[in-house]
Amino acid sequence: MLAEKPDPSGEIRTRERDQGKALAGKSTLNRLELTGEVVSEKERYKKTALEEAAVDRTLVAVFLQAHREPPKEVILDLDATDDPVHGNQEGRFFHGYYGHYCYLPLYIFCGDFLLGARLRPSNIDASAGSREELERIVTQIRQAWPEVKITIRGDSGFCREELMSWCEANRVDYVLGLAKNERLKAEIAPELEQAAAAYAATGQAVRVFKEFTYQTRESWSRVRRVIAKAEHLEKGSNPRFVVTSLSPQAWEVRALYEQLYCARGEMENRIKEQFSLFADRTSTAFLRSNQTRLYFSSVAYLLMEALRRLGLKETDLAQAQCSTIRLKLLKIGALIRVTVRKIWVSMAGGYPYAELWARIWSRLQLLPLKC
Repeated sequence: MLAEKPDPSGEIRTRERDQGKALAGKSTLNRLELTGEVVSEKERYKKTALEEAAVDRTLVAVFLQAHREPPKEVILDLDATDDPVHGNQEGRFFHGYYGHYCYLPLYIFCGDFLLGARLRPSNIDASAGSREELERIVTQIRQAWPEVKITIRGDSGFCREELMSWCEANRVDYVLGLAKNERLKAEIAPELEQAAAAYAATGQAVRVFKEFTYQTRESWSRVRRVIAKAEHLEKGSNPRFVVTSLSPQAWEVRALYEQLYCARGEMENRIKEQFSLFADRTSTAFLRSNQTRLYFSSVAYLLMEALRRLGLKETDLAQAQCSTIRLKLLKIGALIRVTVRKIWVSMAGGYPYAELWARIWSRLQLLPLKC
């Protein structure tokens, strides 16, 4: 019906076995998922090719089009997560940290906007390919907004020389977790003692911050600014470290850690939303076709985010997660009747969110085609 098909019920389909079925079956959909990068004219069956670069550009284009005016600054969050697999899929490896066979997809977000979703095998470093993905995304953003300030955030899995040196060479700032070691802990030994003493006196968690310059013995090409948190909790000492290209004038020590770096935790909720939209349905035999399925869930998220941003603004569901929106607004019982001139959709009379649904529908109808 949404595709404006003349036969929404499928009654006039050619083959008898397909009559009464309006939508494509699994085998038809698999032609998209399992088609190679290049489609030959000699293919026996009809194929639908996917241009991955175009999908990647679309994810960023939607983000750009959602802003009427260029923002002064954008913060890109990078994170990797596990996507468990249960067969012999291409790229399947056992990951020691997660304790099972999985893929290791890379996600890049800016706030609620998904800018990149790349499926990867799990026998790699968490940062593998992140420089290339950032280079692509940053280039597209700066083509539209040449003067925008860009900062990236990530945990210690992304604290790599290749990524930091690329940022420094391309006017991109970074705030990255730094894995602790004995040299770093020795640097803040007095602060750790101070925090322990304060905890012993008050019984309350204590944080003491310090900044210093640091360079690894082999891997880093230069000295960099490090922010250290000397914290003491009920369970004991809890030191944490962050490396950044931001200056002390731009961000003082405590604010950089607590307000800027720790805010990256919100990205965890965005990744959870991907899995609520079936990003983990990567069960085909090949990595390419599983990347296609990841794109399906990514585009589904774009639609849900747009609904939340444009239709649910100033409603009780303005901050709702995708799973809540699906449950309350999309999964509604209805009776569909097809007559000669019209298609009647009669929604359930007992639907508890009918008034909200009608308000959202009216708001979406008033939107311009490009928004």
